[in-house]
Amino acid sequence: MDTNSREATRLWREAVMAFHDAADGRLEWVGGAPVPAPVRVVPYDDAWPSQFERVATGIRAALGGSALAVEHVGSTSVPGLPAKPVIDVDLTVRDPAVEAAYVPALETVGYMLRLREPGWHEHRALVRRDAADVPQVNLHVFGPGCPETVRHRMFRDWLRTHPEDRSEYRDAKLAAASATGEQLVMNYNRHKEPTIRAIYERMFRAAGWLDDGPTPDGKE
Repeated sequence: MDTNSREATRLWREAVMAFHDAADGRLEWVGGAPVPAPVRVVPYDDAWPSQFERVATGIRAALGGSALAVEHVGSTSVPGLPAKPVIDVDLTVRDPAVEAAYVPALETVGYMLRLREPGWHEHRALVRRDAADVPQVNLHVFGPGCPETVRHRMFRDWLRTHPEDRSEYRDAKLAAASATGEQLVMNYNRHKEPTIRAIYERMFRAAGWLDDGPTPDGKE
């Protein structure tokens, strides 16, 4: 590998390892910010994978070739892991900033645009709540090769194959849900963050990404 390729690989890995803070960039709620509500974490449901498949089929039918990838991520994608009863999906499109290319089509099958984060990979988030046979869907839209989608898949696959980390994360999720009470989901996420960062560090170190670079906390 030549010097330019090594540098490109290093920068890409650093992007995957970087943690996002909503305060770092502009965050625009569509239709108003969410109302504080209790965070409910339930035992793993064997129906979640098939529910995702129905969700993915609907997304692909609505978007056709515009849906470059549709991935099941988040805790409902990890067998045995308790989770909020929400199917998290990463959708890859050619350019998330061009909302006309995908939002109207998704609206026809029950999705609603809720969030824009132009400064964070042009992230868009849509929700769907009206399906009787599927719990709420949180649909996260990113562009091709986005470091965040890579990280989501890595974390999902790591938890699927590392039972000790899966158990540690389970305990952190249950503790966070108990601690936050009637709070926004972002507060629940903050309570989990130290455990998530520790697991990510083990994951990245096992991949050999931390030998010569920063940790997920940004420290050498």
